[in-house]
Amino acid sequence: MWSKGSIEIDGTKVQYWVKHFEEGSEWGIDGGRISKLECRADGKMLLHYERGWDMEPETELGYRAYAILTKMYN
Repeated sequence: MWSKGSIEIDGTKVQYWVKHFEEGSEWGIDGGRISKLECRADGKMLLHYERGWDMEPETELGYRAYAILTKMYN
């Protein structure tokens, strides 16, 4: 299932797109349910995962978005 939306972190709107399943898999983040995840803020990519990391979070904003979204969907 695809989900998209936005979360606000310290006044910054972070848009996300996530593909997640009912059960975890070897392709999921840490064996979890998320197989694809993308986050952007102010038009800039914060992180990108597609059955493996293409761009790991490197900023505080990216790490916080990742933590929130994995708690919600993984």
